[in-house]
Amino acid sequence: MASSPPPFAGFEWMIAWRYLRARRAEGGVSVMTWISFLGITMAVFALVATLAVRSGFRAEFVDTILGANAHVTLYQSVAVTETGHSSRVIDDFEAMAERVRAVPGVTRVAPLVKGQVMASLRGRNAGVEVFGISAADLGTIPRIAAPEQSLGDIGRFDEGIAIGWGVAQQLDATVGDRIKLISPDGVRTPFGTSPRVSVYEVVYIFQAGRYDIDRTRIYMPFAEAQVYFNREGVADELEVMVADPDAVDEMSLPLLRAGGERVMLWTWRDASGAFLRALEVEDNVMFVILSILVLIAAMNIISGLIMLVKNKGRDIGILRTMGLTEGSVMRVFFICGASVGMLGTLCGVALGCLFAIYIDPIFSFVNYVAGGGVWDPAIRGIYALPAKLEAGDVLSAVVLSLGLSFGVTVFPARRAARMNPVEALRYE
Repeated sequence: MASSPPPFAGFEWMIAWRYLRARRAEGGVSVMTWISFLGITMAVFALVATLAVRSGFRAEFVDTILGANAHVTLYQSVAVTETGHSSRVIDDFEAMAERVRAVPGVTRVAPLVKGQVMASLRGRNAGVEVFGISAADLGTIPRIAAPEQSLGDIGRFDEGIAIGWGVAQQLDATVGDRIKLISPDGVRTPFGTSPRVSVYEVVYIFQAGRYDIDRTRIYMPFAEAQVYFNREGVADELEVMVADPDAVDEMSLPLLRAGGERVMLWTWRDASGAFLRALEVEDNVMFVILSILVLIAAMNIISGLIMLVKNKGRDIGILRTMGLTEGSVMRVFFICGASVGMLGTLCGVALGCLFAIYIDPIFSFVNYVAGGGVWDPAIRGIYALPAKLEAGDVLSAVVLSLGLSFGVTVFPARRAARMNPVEALRYE
């Protein structure tokens, strides 16, 4: 007794390949095949490209947060001084810094003095935020010590101030210029507090990669900031960096214990958590919308296969009378539809990966054609459209596309398999 051929035998692939190559008289089948192929390709391309841009934007956003800001900020609750004034300053900041450094997972602790002032140069003015920090601590901030662009020498920080790229543009300043800083909370006199005006040389200009930081931030030597803001012998807060920023919530309790009774903390998640949650919701919505796009493209495979089954009714009847089983007929048409989905998926993934890899020249070309201004860093916070390929994103796109392509192929393939060979040949 002859054994039945195994599933997906060679002759089934051969028949499927002949059906996909429609003759000129059956050109409609060939056109539908190409439409299905292009639809799957473009849908998967859009899905992969969107997921790459989404991952790149989030990674760039988080990197600029962690690279130029404290992972955790420690400050003290309001206390009333002997003179009746409220104050948040940290008197024993050096001892507190030593205790915080001893917490496992902490990589750096820097005392800060902070204040908001007006910067002025040659008739131009800008509201800025001054960070008083030591030169050694400034050199350990990744996005400041090793920025995307810089001018001057950070090694001369003790001789002047470091300003953001956006501040330099607002004031039309460059290295060597002397900027006037005006603080309303200045020198205390018997007649009240008068504004403090000091002039500092610009020794370093940095571009941290975030528009809001570059446009508002100035770094000043810690000792000079203590004098300028009337913080002699005290600090406003402690800037803490940790080894694993994603686990910063687990470190909150040890940091609070090390800080003391009045200490409070503010993490980078507290500062940007709402935006990150909005990004996550947007990511999920975009994935659902693009998944529907892939489903619509996969539905073209059904149309093509139904036309193919209708045109090949006589062939199906002949094959069944020759002994071809329902399973073999079903597999033949399943191969036809699945092949289109698989090839379209591969081409779409390839195009999406190429888009992510070469996004900079593509974006530059689009910006040139549009006449510039396509990407506004004042709105989006970063200077360019980023893209980052993640294996999980690409895999999810492939699984989704292949799953839908294989799923929609089953119905017309089962219809072909259940066709009655007598009815198929009756009018031939």
